[in-house]
Amino acid sequence: MVVADDFVFPGLNIPGNTSNPLGSRVTTVNVNQLTGLNTLGISVVRIGYAPYGLNPPHTHPRATEVLRVLEGTLYVGFVTSNPADPNKKNKLFTKYLNCGDIFVFP
Repeated sequence: MVVADDFVFPGLNIPGNTSNPLGSRVTTVNVNQLTGLNTLGISVVRIGYAPYGLNPPHTHPRATEVLRVLEGTLYVGFVTSNPADPNKKNKLFTKYLNCGDIFVFP
């Protein structure tokens, strides 16, 4: 019942408008935009940042996200949630990324 268009998202090459209080614009591509994924659990985003722009803390409840830096430098990170061992605290992972670097948010 699916067609080729269920696996295509055009327009990720178009920059978003970063003239807003956060100085960023997120374009998300996940199962909502690619119905052919049918809960396969992957998403990709394009984020445009003005200098010192922010992407506020958020969650990825159903998908892993892959981020690739196309231009400039970006400081990224995430905090683990619900550690299996109740004696362990949430852990922060951060990294400075440069053009061409990829970071995965599990």
